[in-house]
Amino acid sequence: MAGDASPAIPSPELAQPELVLASASPRRLELLGRLGLAPARVVATDIDESPLKAERPRAHAVRLAAEKARAAAALAPGCVILAGDTVVGAGARILPKAEDEATARRCLALLSGRRHRVFSAIAVITPDGALREALSETIVRFKRLSREEIDDYIAGGQWHGKAGGYAIQGSAEGFCDWLSGSHSGVVGLPLYETRRLLKAAGVKVK
Repeated sequence: MAGDASPAIPSPELAQPELVLASASPRRLELLGRLGLAPARVVATDIDESPLKAERPRAHAVRLAAEKARAAAALAPGCVILAGDTVVGAGARILPKAEDEATARRCLALLSGRRHRVFSAIAVITPDGALREALSETIVRFKRLSREEIDDYIAGGQWHGKAGGYAIQGSAEGFCDWLSGSHSGVVGLPLYETRRLLKAAGVKVK
């Protein structure tokens, strides 16, 4: 009928960019799930994680997160890339990821009865190639550990591949008598910073 208005057609929602997690870490994947997110792809990057000469823990974490993000972006163009890196620092010293019992034992002995800092950096690359970065800094204090406690923890195997030779999400949390900062950051993905950067990149987050 003349003069009748055509029914309004709702405009489709803008397509969400695909989210790519640049990490094979099951801990980061689980933490991302707490935000209601499941990445479309997981890309394990292979970069040299050796510290640069005189590089401090904070700078090391930020640099590695950005390098992982860039490496993943080259493999998944047009996506939102999320990468992270977690570094345990004792003063200016970068503690290694423990790949053997001797390294884990040295790390635990060094951390025993003292404070240390955990730097958890994240980097997000948007589909247009823009890089955004954030850093979580957490202070952790361990009780003084006995030889028997270190032996028992080593025997449990939770130290393997972990920065500083321990996993806060496991039994090592029983060593921590004080923590100031982000617990999720110590695990491997600071959720506050991650949520903020992903929302800014156009990803729908809880």
